[in-house]
Amino acid sequence: MTPPKIFGIAGWKNSGKTGLAVRLVTELTARGHKVSTIKHAHHDFDIDKVGADSYRHRQAGAHEVALVSGTRYAIMHELRGAPEPTLEEVLARLAPCDIVLIEGYKREPVPKIEARRLEAANRTPLAPTDPYICAIASDHPVDDASIPVFDLDDTITIADFILGTLNL
Repeated sequence: MTPPKIFGIAGWKNSGKTGLAVRLVTELTARGHKVSTIKHAHHDFDIDKVGADSYRHRQAGAHEVALVSGTRYAIMHELRGAPEPTLEEVLARLAPCDIVLIEGYKREPVPKIEARRLEAANRTPLAPTDPYICAIASDHPVDDASIPVFDLDDTITIADFILGTLNL
């Protein structure tokens, strides 16, 4: 099995990463690609509600809890003090696909696009210090870039760029 092609979307909080990721998944799947995503969170998160059966299983100490229905399944893995898994470990758990879009792994050595918005709390450019950033998607002019700059909302052109970068 050929490993999937990996492409990242990096940027500071409120830089437009998630919106871009969602639009790209829509565009790339419409073009016939099987796309998976990995979202990195810098904070504690939960995907089930307090009091739900799965929540109660985890609270009781379950290492993994699988929720399964006729339309989807999810596996929650409690780290219980173990270190956060590496990107490679998470990738190994995904089902086969064509492309994995990763959001939020700013420092991973994979090709990525930097999302920039004027509304972002931190607007320090990432591209000048990250050789893996191969383009910028911005909602404002970027005059000093040595890499391609796209309009943050130009999903089709950005998808074309990603597919070209990944040789797909």
